[in-house]
Amino acid sequence: MDAGVSASHSGWMEPLGGAEFAPQTTYLNNASTGLTPARAVAAMKEALDATAGGGPAADLAWEAVEEARAAFARLTGVPARRVAAGASVAVYAALVAASLPAGAEVLYAERDFSSLVNPFTMRRDLKPRAVPLEELADAVRPGTALVAVSAVQSADGRIADLDAIRAAARAHGARLLVDGSQGAGWLPMDADKADYTVCVGYKWLLCPRGVAFLTVPEDLGGLTPVFAGWAAGEKPWDSCYGPVEELAHSARRFDQSPSLLSYVGAAPALALVEELGVEAIGAHDRALADRFRAGLAQLGHRWVDAPGSAIVSVPGLGHAAPRLAEAGVLVSARAGNLRASFHLYNSAADVDRLLDVVSVLSATA
Repeated sequence: MDAGVSASHSGWMEPLGGAEFAPQTTYLNNASTGLTPARAVAAMKEALDATAGGGPAADLAWEAVEEARAAFARLTGVPARRVAAGASVAVYAALVAASLPAGAEVLYAERDFSSLVNPFTMRRDLKPRAVPLEELADAVRPGTALVAVSAVQSADGRIADLDAIRAAARAHGARLLVDGSQGAGWLPMDADKADYTVCVGYKWLLCPRGVAFLTVPEDLGGLTPVFAGWAAGEKPWDSCYGPVEELAHSARRFDQSPSLLSYVGAAPALALVEELGVEAIGAHDRALADRFRAGLAQLGHRWVDAPGSAIVSVPGLGHAAPRLAEAGVLVSARAGNLRASFHLYNSAADVDRLLDVVSVLSATA
């Protein structure tokens, strides 16, 4: 590549995480799935061996659920009692949808991720309304009951103006639901500034699939735990048979029966994110994304305007994703665009490898 985008030895260009990762490809698909750190893999293997051998794996796994809950709470700035542990954003969005009265207006961004918005459109007695992301704050009006928005758009990396959206929601008495799945781990998240946040763990938080979180207000946000099972009891092991007589006094009443092996991996993965720090990870990720944008400009390509994002979406190049994969460079095709996403284990060399292959493909198109 040109000297202007050649590999640098400056600190932010060095991949974070040390020996925790050993990708066998140029992996730039973190907005789809993050790589699992070695410490998480080791913990899961140990738990799996214990399960196979009849050991006390379940007890250790339940401890991991609480460790993961506490870690996510610290990462998002709320007490652990306000965090529910589950497996799916869609399930938690549906929990919020179930709490709304018939006729309630739900405002969301056009083409936001389906797991966030679909539970509201499936309730035929609600009034969902979609507007462009940039117009979301101005579109809140009297009668809007809930605003649901992703902090970072999955399709193209655009970052929502959560301060403006929150202010508009408060001005009109609407609640705010934020999906942090594409931001938590590189973009600082303050769950205390929303009524509800939802987030999967398998992307930027490096957890295995099967891990998701919900945060609620101190008063539990008026939610009814419609899917509550025995794990939602104040004393779960006393809540196994018949109706649960005493629900957990905290957000744990909204726990789904957890995928225990996944949470065994989640606890050390989240610990790694905490050790490195979201601010440092974000600075690293954004610098690599900016490097890619600079290289794209030299190649004559345009990208979706998403300042400060770790996700870069390039219109018209989505078709190139399979050929990039053949060259050992993993990215996504989303909404017709090529989507590259950069995280703590990536380096300047990864960016330059992507640019080199894009350059070749562009020359032969």
